[in-house]
Amino acid sequence: MAKKTSFTFKLTEAQQETLLDILSAGNYRPTKVPHTVIAVKTPGYGVNLYKSGKCLVQGKEAEDFVMFILEPMVLESVGVGYEEMLNPEAYQPHMGIDESGKGDFFGPLVIAGAYIDDTVIPALQDMGVKDSKQISSDKKALQLGRDLRKVLQGKFSLVRIGPAAYNRLYAKMRNVNTLLAWGHARAIENVMELVPGCPRALSDQFGRKDQVEKALMKKGRKIKLEQRPRAEEDLAVAAASIIAREAFLLSLKRLGDQYKVEMKKGASAAVSEMAGELVRTHGPMVLTEIAKCHFRTTDKVLASQGHSRKDLGDVGASQSKAAYQKKQTKT
Repeated sequence: MAKKTSFTFKLTEAQQETLLDILSAGNYRPTKVPHTVIAVKTPGYGVNLYKSGKCLVQGKEAEDFVMFILEPMVLESVGVGYEEMLNPEAYQPHMGIDESGKGDFFGPLVIAGAYIDDTVIPALQDMGVKDSKQISSDKKALQLGRDLRKVLQGKFSLVRIGPAAYNRLYAKMRNVNTLLAWGHARAIENVMELVPGCPRALSDQFGRKDQVEKALMKKGRKIKLEQRPRAEEDLAVAAASIIAREAFLLSLKRLGDQYKVEMKKGASAAVSEMAGELVRTHGPMVLTEIAKCHFRTTDKVLASQGHSRKDLGDVGASQSKAAYQKKQTKT
């Protein structure tokens, strides 16, 4: 397996002072990098210590600097080169599940499941697979997703819930976590069809684990299901995150092509403005086909165009259980 060539660490104030002493006294060539306390170069690697406390080490010999200088002298901990020893479960066969689009007003909710074992782990590490939220460029996310699907050789699942289907499901469930549990369960079941012997499924903690367990069908109930905070640090979950993001971005583009606009991500004021323009052009019911209607954004957009949720029918008018019960109490 090729050496890793890029590392990022968040240092405490004491660790920053220690690193500053090492870099100032050592045989390093200073360079100018914006927003750094110190930046140095050697023929094999560069080290940037930013004012935020972030330390970036990059280059073909970056791993050697981390293993022999940064870890023992600054971090006072061992990790690089010992990942499998320190976290053996992460290197055993399992699947990861993650989603994309949950916080985006426009477009689908996509849940992905990805199975990994020792035949693909080295390739994923070499690709620099990480949580899609840490990938700032859509272009990079699309490229990584495309490459990942090839590496995984079909051992992954995508559950796309388009806006219209999402609104129908939400009208029935009235809870995002319940809907997510249903989607995660479907992704798990789909991967188990491809890899019947998969022993374990891991996802981020978004709600009660028993919600997913109850949504699993007969075959899926045989698997060990785990949820934990920051699960995206696991390679399988990170891979699922990237594949889900790629599918979300592609779906959002197709939706934009259909309505001849560039659909914006998130739920910002710019998103509300675009939604208002689409309502003016196509009428309020368009929101049920392009957006997640339980978002509060829906109320703002409708009000700005002289409409209300009553104009969306039963499905589009769905809100969370809490909001629905509050409305019923008032009436």
